[in-house]
Amino acid sequence: MTMRVTFLGTSGAVPTTERNPSSILVNREGDRLLFDVGEGTQRQMMKFGTGFTVSEIFVTHIHGDHVLGLPGLVQTWDFNERDDPVTIYTPRGTKRDIETLVHAAGNDPSFPIHIYEVAPGETAVRHDDYEVRTFDVSHDTNAVGYALVEDDRKGRFDREKAEELGVPVGPKFSRLHEGQSVELDDGTTIEPAQVVGEARPGRTFAYTGDTRPTDTVVEATEDADLLVHDASFADDGEERANKTGHSTARQAGSIARQASAKRLALTHISSRYGNDTSQHLEEAREEFDGDVFVPDDGDIVDVEYPEE
Repeated sequence: MTMRVTFLGTSGAVPTTERNPSSILVNREGDRLLFDVGEGTQRQMMKFGTGFTVSEIFVTHIHGDHVLGLPGLVQTWDFNERDDPVTIYTPRGTKRDIETLVHAAGNDPSFPIHIYEVAPGETAVRHDDYEVRTFDVSHDTNAVGYALVEDDRKGRFDREKAEELGVPVGPKFSRLHEGQSVELDDGTTIEPAQVVGEARPGRTFAYTGDTRPTDTVVEATEDADLLVHDASFADDGEERANKTGHSTARQAGSIARQASAKRLALTHISSRYGNDTSQHLEEAREEFDGDVFVPDDGDIVDVEYPEE
């Protein structure tokens, strides 16, 4: 199963010629989830060839650089005669603001839009084999982070062992892999544990939105396969980061290390740095020895299973 992350916008509050405001599209086996909708998101979708298909939107908070793309995207969907509903999840206390954005400039969408408020620690949405959870962040406003967490997968089926035990090739293989015992022709009962390994973890994608470094992020993103963390500033902007509710790259690296994340993406890069993120990378790597990178707009990352 694929989990593909497209970075549509990676700038801080002020866009640059290279970076658009915050937006990330996650395509998990055909489920297309949009995290934040910075200004011009629909144009980024065209530029990077993702298409407009989105079933759910997850808003971290309602500062303009994370939501001002919503009116345009809704209008684009309307012009394209969208029929399918879209669901928007937004922090508690912000539903009315999102409704205002949806109907900005007189928009009256012809397709259903469902808006739900979420609080930290909740499961925002549950699908067949994964869920999106909310977690608490620190940003001086009603804000949340989101973690897409897959269910554990079945253990590996040991075909060679099954054949050694006399299990005939066919339906009994499937029954064992599904956790059911089977009886052989000689009356012997074979239990799943004899031929199926331990359950294997699924993947976790986590996105903080804007936040200071905080223990709640460490707890919520433990063992994340990809952690996308606010890194608005390098060390020279630490005081500014704390004052405005953001993190430095070094602080993001520390969070990733404490959470035992596999990969760390540094985003929400302040326009003061232009397109030079070398300082961010150097400082984050002094704290985190895993894979750390600063994505550019349009970059695509496939989230792999832990053992891969």
